[in-house]
Amino acid sequence: MKKEIGVLMLLSAVLLSGCVSDKSGAVTIEAGETPSNPVTTEATHESDAKLIAASENEEVKLYALKETEGVIERVTLDIHGQQKEFDWKIIDTGTKPKVFHTDLTSDGKPEAIIIINTGRGTGFNTYDIHILNAEDLSEIKVQNYEEIVNSQIETHVAKNGDDTLAIKVKAQGKEYNFNYDHDPAPNFNQEELAFGGVVIYELENQKVKVRLGASVGISPAYVCDINITYKFDNAKNEFIVDQIEVEPFEKHKKG
Repeated sequence: MKKEIGVLMLLSAVLLSGCVSDKSGAVTIEAGETPSNPVTTEATHESDAKLIAASENEEVKLYALKETEGVIERVTLDIHGQQKEFDWKIIDTGTKPKVFHTDLTSDGKPEAIIIINTGRGTGFNTYDIHILNAEDLSEIKVQNYEEIVNSQIETHVAKNGDDTLAIKVKAQGKEYNFNYDHDPAPNFNQEELAFGGVVIYELENQKVKVRLGASVGISPAYVCDINITYKFDNAKNEFIVDQIEVEPFEKHKKG
């Protein structure tokens, strides 16, 4: 039900905004090298690639390697002179990629972090995140938000008799119960909250966080934020969920 509603919601958002996204908002992180993108130490010249973004002190630089009709289809990442190509797609949403160079794994060595806006429109704002080992440029997995929603978050939506909605969210042993001030789709039967329209990654105090908008209706109307903080799991070499907090909205909020 969550996925079906999420697809309807995203299609509606794109139609309303006129924006096109390359993804539904799901974040897919792949780690490791392939023969097609080995690490090199060759310099990227301005004549070959355009600098898109860089970290504050320019330790990490992101270059556009292939661009077709305004869409960047392949990039080169440069970390202290080492380079590697990735097939990350970057569309022109008006928001440039963000690049960071900081220690997220608590090993005393900074990682390269790239956050890319994958779509923006009315009620629609999605990002991807990539975290790389700065020494060998291998990508470190970040647990997919859909996996977290499906395995660790339970939601329920019920219609009240006064044209309001009763919302219940359960996560990490806590239960949140609140009413939403109106029913945006009286003729639409929705038993669970939908996700995928708002997926915003950010760094805060050397922690990876993601804000998920939880919505009702096809338009959509957002009733709460699910704020997830990640932690690094050394055994898995992966960023996994640490804390989940729910922030209810009293009134309608756009993405």
